[in-house]
Amino acid sequence: MPEHSEQPEQSRQALDEAYETWSRAAAGVLAKSRRIEIDDLPDTPEALLSTQTRDGLTVRPLYTRRDETAEPGVPGGFPYVRGADPHRDVLTGWRVTERFGDDPASAQQVNTEILEAMNNGTSGLWVAVGGALSASDLATALSGVYLDLVPITLDAGASGIEAARALLAVRGGAPAGADTAAPTAATTLSLGLSPLTAAYSGRPTVAPEAATELAVEVARAHGAAVRALRVDGTDFATAGADNGLELALSVAAAVAHLRDLTAAGLDPAAALEQLTFAVSVADDQFAGIAKLRALRRVWARVAEVIGAPASGGALTHAVTDLSMYSQRDPWVNMLRSTIAAFGAGVGGADQVTVLRYDAALPADARTSGVAFSRRIARNTQLLLLEESNIGRVLDPAGGSWFVESLTDDLAANAWAVFGDIEKQGGYRAALDSGWIAERVAESLQTRDVEVAHRRESVTGVNEFPNLAEKPITGAPATTTDLVGATPRLARVGRAFEQLRDRSDAHVADTGARPRILLLPLGSVAEHNGRTTFVANLLAAGGIEAVNPGPLDASTIGTTITEIGTPIAVLCGTKARYAEDGPAALAAARAAGLAHVLLAGPEKEWPTGDDRPDGSLRVGIDAVATLTDLVDRLVPSVPATSGASA
Repeated sequence: MPEHSEQPEQSRQALDEAYETWSRAAAGVLAKSRRIEIDDLPDTPEALLSTQTRDGLTVRPLYTRRDETAEPGVPGGFPYVRGADPHRDVLTGWRVTERFGDDPASAQQVNTEILEAMNNGTSGLWVAVGGALSASDLATALSGVYLDLVPITLDAGASGIEAARALLAVRGGAPAGADTAAPTAATTLSLGLSPLTAAYSGRPTVAPEAATELAVEVARAHGAAVRALRVDGTDFATAGADNGLELALSVAAAVAHLRDLTAAGLDPAAALEQLTFAVSVADDQFAGIAKLRALRRVWARVAEVIGAPASGGALTHAVTDLSMYSQRDPWVNMLRSTIAAFGAGVGGADQVTVLRYDAALPADARTSGVAFSRRIARNTQLLLLEESNIGRVLDPAGGSWFVESLTDDLAANAWAVFGDIEKQGGYRAALDSGWIAERVAESLQTRDVEVAHRRESVTGVNEFPNLAEKPITGAPATTTDLVGATPRLARVGRAFEQLRDRSDAHVADTGARPRILLLPLGSVAEHNGRTTFVANLLAAGGIEAVNPGPLDASTIGTTITEIGTPIAVLCGTKARYAEDGPAALAAARAAGLAHVLLAGPEKEWPTGDDRPDGSLRVGIDAVATLTDLVDRLVPSVPATSGASA
């Protein structure tokens, strides 16, 4: 899809020479760090320093003018990479969209919450219907809201048609203001019907035929001011889909809607204007920026193919990714949300919703009041808009060699996967055959492997856990306990948190946490790095590491008897293992320990008949290792207990 800009041959040669200069310097540093000659490096410096995303994209270590791409147009113009709204008010920026209707409250109370939030900076509403609110409550809940100035999005599940008609009635009966403004992308009313993406995730929804019928009716009565259909990429992302797959599936579902709408009599332009997109944004700011820009590029291409490029601006509602939220150390979710919101804003989202920092906790386990968590979520965006002024520049990442390249690469990736879906017969056929479920499951497995090996860090969960953290009260959360969750929700840190749940249950039953003894060899300076590493690794699984200080073969037996744990970890340097390791291992065996591990690579252990029973080192499958250890320490508690979300 993307085309690279042309550069004069002389300029290109100078850029290539400069890049070669950098490459030689980088090769020298890499060779020195590996204590080898430059010619012995296994690959080029660029390849050695590049990283791979879960989409299969390559992120290179250096981007220069050699990577410059063609100008992607202006904000609000085809191909809409730089934004879909030609009328974006830079003094307002994106719409700070807050969700209401999930907490137990009357329609009047919800109305009070909405008006108070809008007085404090909320500029968009996302209203849940079917729980605390019914369709008939919408008039009360939205009383006092200027419906021509505020974008409203419904999430009504199986009550979607009833709620949509109720909202249209409220809109039609609203008194006209003294001054009326023409509807724009910033004030679009979204009825939120998402039957095709919900068919994958298992959320309650309406029949696609009913959604199509209403969309045709709305298009003829209201044009682009009201959009009936919402293509919800969060249905795929929270189940584990990578960025390219989420975009491809979203576009495939949207194309299926286009086919339904045009078959029902709408022209392509009117059909395009009945769709909005929800996009999941996580704590990788550059991925979030590129994802939104890439979606608009791909959707513009779809609009161009069907002959209506002027209607191809994808309206996007970015929502922080529920799957990235942790239950453990949930305060870190504020930082994750800030990064995600930054990426969404810079990426040109029309609306942004930051979920509450405790969104991964069931309501009865939350320690903060609703008002507080709402305010933190809202202020996360307001600080970006009003203190950092992020919204005052349209597409501030535009022109960045890295961001433009990443946008193009992600768009090409999504387009290729979209082509694979079309080869399956389209979205519905791919869904019915199980192809979509298989692809998302593959993506989830890739992510889970990265998290399990701690190559993808989850602060407070698989890295830097706080073992003394107060346990979650009540039963561990399942997907049905969490607002916005679907039956397919797979949170990033769930495997580690399940182990923590088992540990907490053990504490509740016995008064003590599962423990493993560290056997430090040599001075503190020698073993401190590895005792610290092992203690943090064990804490990620809910296991307490007992560090008695430096030991030798003569004191190990007594210490094991005092601590009374069946597992120990030898911690020291390679040189110390060679000198004292075999004697220390023999002393541990003599004291009755059948399971002794080594801190560090197994190759550091000296040759001999008796060897440790495994090693704890960087790069291991921490989930599998910790599960095995917890099973040994807490055999009576089933491994499947704990949170499933």
